[in-house]
Amino acid sequence: MNKISLSKSSYCNGVQCEKILWLNKYKPEFSAAEINESILENGKKVGELAKRLFGDYEDVPFDKNRFVMKEKTDKLLQEKPNIITEASFIYDNNFCSVDILKNDLDGVEIYEVKSSTKIKDIYIDDIAFQYFILSNLGFNVKKAAIVYINNEYIRGEELEINQLFKIEDVTNIVREKQAEISNNIDFINSFMESHGEDSEPDKELGNYCFDPYSCAFWQYCTRNLPKPNVFDVSGMFTSKKFEKYYEGKISFEDLENEDINKKFLEQIDFELNNREAKIEKNAINDLLDSLKYPLYFIDYETCQYAIPEYEGTKAYQQIPFQYSLHIIKEEGAPLEHKEFLAEFDDENIIRNFAESMIKDMPEDGSVIVYNKGFESGRNRDIGKMYPDLKEEMERINGNMVDFMVPFRNRDYYTKEMKGSYSIKYVLPALYPDEPELDYINLELVHNGGEASNAFLNLKGKEPEEQKRIREALLEYCKLDTYAMVKIWEKFIEVTKG
Repeated sequence: MNKISLSKSSYCNGVQCEKILWLNKYKPEFSAAEINESILENGKKVGELAKRLFGDYEDVPFDKNRFVMKEKTDKLLQEKPNIITEASFIYDNNFCSVDILKNDLDGVEIYEVKSSTKIKDIYIDDIAFQYFILSNLGFNVKKAAIVYINNEYIRGEELEINQLFKIEDVTNIVREKQAEISNNIDFINSFMESHGEDSEPDKELGNYCFDPYSCAFWQYCTRNLPKPNVFDVSGMFTSKKFEKYYEGKISFEDLENEDINKKFLEQIDFELNNREAKIEKNAINDLLDSLKYPLYFIDYETCQYAIPEYEGTKAYQQIPFQYSLHIIKEEGAPLEHKEFLAEFDDENIIRNFAESMIKDMPEDGSVIVYNKGFESGRNRDIGKMYPDLKEEMERINGNMVDFMVPFRNRDYYTKEMKGSYSIKYVLPALYPDEPELDYINLELVHNGGEASNAFLNLKGKEPEEQKRIREALLEYCKLDTYAMVKIWEKFIEVTKG
């Protein structure tokens, strides 16, 4: 058998779904994979920091030629005892780089570093593959362990890496999986040999399309399904979607008489029968009657650091770095706008965010948000970090009104919302002919994920590029709060009469 070259990542892809390997080889142009720079950067930073866990180390630099990395590793292995990072090995056309290798006199220990806060099954497959290669090369692998993030650790003035990282010994589990690893490798090689470029394999859709990772070829593999279909039902559990799919209930026509949640049926009904907008005027009037001037329409943008950057924060804590605020001081008053966008190197980013917000919202008017749980949660975090600001944060939270509620409750629903109450669906549904309200027309930043990535990647950019990105962040966040103003206007319009 002409064996393919398997790495840790390609082996794990094959474990998830062997067709991923075939598509990556023969139809890569259909991949919808997106490069998330902040996730890659987080992973890189975590990996580099973890290398220091056991003291001094020798690193094997990355090289496209795997044999160059192997030869460098072979030389370093002679210097035991030592610590080698990215130690690289090849066995029977299978390749792996071990994140951290403890090279002792009586054997080795292998450590796989993950930027996650918990251990997933696929991580065990990853390190078991490494164990398979090293043990077959004759190494005495004394220990196999996963290094991952402790998100309960609160950073002090200095970062303590031994507190930031958890290390879990998985040696026994890994050893028990060795026969499975061998069988999987044989299966993958046999599969790839029997399916050439003109022999696309049949593979049924399944939960593995999303677990442990969302497959980049989902759109390709579902290209022949009717549109819309069961996978377009908003809010339905993935497992339930597959249950219906396996029953042959795939199109909306197949689903319209099924015994499923009434909100799912409503989305299907509106789509199939092109229903007019559903507007519960009493519910919307109750919301409008609860508002008190001045009206503060506010939206936060946040980012997350795998390695906590600021004293008093945890790994992956939501760090607010920006807000947009539209204000109507009294009935008939003109619309005002205020905003805050932190400098990327601001060490007091959270406090400066909070103090600016308090200054911009001094009165007890209605604080209008879209998804109250998010903004109020950040305010509680601020109150815990800065007890002197807690009373003000509680005041702001006590005045919050959530404009998402009428859409989540389906008091206001149209076909164009496609079952979703995300503002990215709601706004164009309410204002289909106003391009200035369409997030697609924004430059660089179109959603919260892109906003977070843009801010995290400001460091190292040229001043002109930084300016361009900051302007895009301000425009994006401004649209989020202007959108709420427009929703408020629409509420007033549809409840008249």
